Amino acid sequence: MFLTVRGKTAAAHLILTKKEFPLKPEAIARTCESATPLRLFWLSTLSMILILSTSLMAAAQGAPKSFADLAARISPAVVNITTSTTVAGRTGPQGIVPEGSPFEDFFREFQDRNGQQGDRPRKSSALGSGFVISEDGYVVTNNHVIEGADEIQIEFFEGFELPATLVGTDPNTDIALLKVEAQTPLKFVNFGNSDLARVGDWVMAMGNPLGQGFSVSAGIVSARNRALSGTYDDYIQTDAAINRGNSGGPLFNMDGDVVGVNTAILSPNGGSIGIGFSMASNVVQRVVNQLKEFGETRRGWLGVRIQDVTDDVAEAMGLASAAGALVTDVPEGPAMEAGMKSGDVILSFDGKDVADTRGLVRQVGNTEVGKTVRVVVNREGKTETLRITLGRREEAESAVPAAQVVPDEEEPAEVDLLGLTLVPLTSQMRDEMQLAETVKGLAVTAVDESSEAFEKGLRTGDVITEAGQSAVLSVADLQDRIAEAEEAGRKSLLLLVRRGGDPRFVALSLAKK
Repeated sequence: MFLTVRGKTAAAHLILTKKEFPLKPEAIARTCESATPLRLFWLSTLSMILILSTSLMAAAQGAPKSFADLAARISPAVVNITTSTTVAGRTGPQGIVPEGSPFEDFFREFQDRNGQQGDRPRKSSALGSGFVISEDGYVVTNNHVIEGADEIQIEFFEGFELPATLVGTDPNTDIALLKVEAQTPLKFVNFGNSDLARVGDWVMAMGNPLGQGFSVSAGIVSARNRALSGTYDDYIQTDAAINRGNSGGPLFNMDGDVVGVNTAILSPNGGSIGIGFSMASNVVQRVVNQLKEFGETRRGWLGVRIQDVTDDVAEAMGLASAAGALVTDVPEGPAMEAGMKSGDVILSFDGKDVADTRGLVRQVGNTEVGKTVRVVVNREGKTETLRITLGRREEAESAVPAAQVVPDEEEPAEVDLLGLTLVPLTSQMRDEMQLAETVKGLAVTAVDESSEAFEKGLRTGDVITEAGQSAVLSVADLQDRIAEAEEAGRKSLLLLVRRGGDPRFVALSLAKK
């Protein structure tokens, strides 16, 4: 290491090398006692550079020198999981000869001679990973690792094996809880707080990739709060190598706490390319606690259909910002009993602000069944607070509401508005669209492909049930809502559109295109 400074004169020439000068602040201080003013200036400057570089080097030492001590400490709690499933055999030589062929008996005899069991049941096995969370033998893994298994065998780091029984599963988060009976207390690991995991933090994955046995890989947290396809998704993305067989294994922080359960990878070829996903431990821990206590999950249920508030929807409703969850439908349930209405915008749930629909779904699902919560909504520009006692989502999803019959309305002529050709629903149209008798409004019979309505996804067969947050039963109703919005100075009109029974709000501009 060296520093070279050259001035216009030989007197300003200073060369310091590691060999000639120790590069320590205390040595510089001793040299300063006899230094000339110019030399003193360069020595003090060098001292500041050294202090700064020392600080930067210390800050860069966040990477551990080795993961060996951590791996040795927590490995005994990580397990390999082998499952066995009975699969029904084929009833004939499918794919070889056509059914009923005169050669069918010949090929069946050929299969039997060559050890192909034909219609006899056979065993299928699968591999995965998991980890022990208590000394009495509770084991966490992915649901897809053990789904449909007849037998589950747990292999421990020390080499012994134990059979496991299934306590419960949650397909929504792909989590399963197993139990083994051991003669001695088992080594286990604890859940950490996944909300504290930051992008850039070191993490370590452990498991049984590709059936190779216990394996360790390290990386960093690449991203947080990833959603893949589930309602309750909260994934940590990591570049730690995760492959098939790692499913159900733990993702550790540097304290040895579990911050995620390795669940999926993004890959074009089936192998790791550095994009892996682990379900956040705070989600997993709540699921595990319920599975341990009830053998099933028990999530809160509000009883509404919702969509995100977009910028154009916010403008059409006169909202200050595009935040919250817009209620599109209120079927029979807790929200209806508390007085919630379609068109309400949920701003706060149980004392916490609602950012969007995904956030609200998670907030409600994580709240205990039977709890009475305060829900703040924006209704026609005014704030109201509702007290709602939550039901249970699992029970609501299994219930099928009975349809109510209402008298039909007369059929008026069709009209073109907002790029849409509209006509009120008739009984025949309801039958053709497979709509419930309770659905009333204007049916879309055509959409101008050059219109904003087409750009925002409206199609033939959609039904407009509300405009400007008021029911529309006739063309005249829609025309009145358009006129009211224009008089109020609104640039767009909010429509409630149903497609196959599923509602959503769409804001269409009132200005002519």
